[in-house]
Amino acid sequence: MSECTHDCSTCGESCGSRQEPQSLLKEHNPNAHVGKVYGIVSGKGGVGKSMVTSQLAVTMRRRGHSVGVLDADVTGPSIPKVFGVRGPATGTEDALNPCLSSTGIEVMSVNLLLENETDPVVWRGPVISGVVQQFWTDVLWNCDYLFVDMPPGTGDVSLSVFQSIPLDGIIIVASPQELVSMVVEKAVKMAEMMDIPIVGIVENMSYITCPDCGKKLYLFGEGKTREAAARHCLPLLAQMPIDPKLAELSDAGRIEDFQGDWLASAADVLESK
Repeated sequence: MSECTHDCSTCGESCGSRQEPQSLLKEHNPNAHVGKVYGIVSGKGGVGKSMVTSQLAVTMRRRGHSVGVLDADVTGPSIPKVFGVRGPATGTEDALNPCLSSTGIEVMSVNLLLENETDPVVWRGPVISGVVQQFWTDVLWNCDYLFVDMPPGTGDVSLSVFQSIPLDGIIIVASPQELVSMVVEKAVKMAEMMDIPIVGIVENMSYITCPDCGKKLYLFGEGKTREAAARHCLPLLAQMPIDPKLAELSDAGRIEDFQGDWLASAADVLESK
């Protein structure tokens, strides 16, 4: 047998030095229970990923499921604020305990570990990615559904989540501006590269309802997200309007008091999987 050159293209499949690609997926805490895991993503910031994540969590909780939210947007964490959850998170030598919202939704975010929630997180990408991985491997989750609120774009942290957390699928969030096609395409291509199933698309800020006549006013136009979804053969799961009451309750940390059911169809899809 000839000497190994460490170039697998020069030898046969039976070569003993040939190695299979190693999976980078991490196991969750051995004492944790996690059912389905879904990432909420977008190709850009400002489209309302955290709002969609929170509303999905609330909707599934109202249907009787145990739910957790992993806030992977480390430099812009907003999940604790909208749920009115404050730290510090507690833990032992073996695990971190998630904090609980008023209805029992489990939450873990870097804001629950900081001395002051307004302190900026000035960390480099690898450190942030390591923290997000620890939120998966070290937290004592106990939930049927875990939603991961992803940072915007397709950078280090998004890549780390896709590689280290065994996602059952992602939901892409978009807004109806002209950029929607590019935003969706970026998210779709990254999911395809990482072999992650795409559940569908949620359009946020779709319209506003006139308080006088009840007519839907499409401030950014209509149909662009549906066209982008059709182009990639993806379902449009929901269209969420702009609602001042939702913004008010989120600012007050009372998002669980909001009664909108715009994500009911998205919840139906998740329950069917």
